[in-house]
Amino acid sequence: MIRNAVLCSVALLALAACNAPETAKTPEAKAPEAATPVAPADAASANVLTPLGYGPMKIGMTQADVDAAVGPPPANAAEAEPSECRYYHPPRAPEGLLVMVENGVLTRLTATKDSTVKTEDGVGVGDDGEQLNARYGAAATVTPHKYQGAPSAYVTLWPGKPQLQGAYVTDPTARGLVFEIGDDGKVAFIHAGGPSIQNVEGCS
Repeated sequence: MIRNAVLCSVALLALAACNAPETAKTPEAKAPEAATPVAPADAASANVLTPLGYGPMKIGMTQADVDAAVGPPPANAAEAEPSECRYYHPPRAPEGLLVMVENGVLTRLTATKDSTVKTEDGVGVGDDGEQLNARYGAAATVTPHKYQGAPSAYVTLWPGKPQLQGAYVTDPTARGLVFEIGDDGKVAFIHAGGPSIQNVEGCS
């Protein structure tokens, strides 16, 4: 009788094993989907002339930093002592863009007649000076040109610093723009940077 009970138990176990559901398979780890590549920022969008600088050139950086970013000054500019003013076109800077380095620090950038550089607002050398009045209005200060009659003028902006408008600025941390209008009524130069943008004769 014991033997029959054992056989019966074995048979029941075998039957249960046959009818048991398949063990759920662990799903294979799914390879992570490739991240959608982020479109690189448009290089041109970073290369606009602002009160803070242009591209890798930032107002306030040292002469060594300027050299590393856009190349050393030409021999005639390099002859000036670091304590003096250097005003020149670096070899790797855009055509027509000059840097001013005073006391070993970059204080100003100037777009000249050969430059295609533009400001954040899209203003470039050769643009109509009258349009600046409509664009900036009371946010800008217009002063007569030192050497030329009207329509020549200086249009000065100190963004975010309305208290500086109309005054001669000496604060080394101030950052602004000066649009120099020529006798043809067009923008002849654009100066960007610190108080040195007020200089009317380059380094002076």
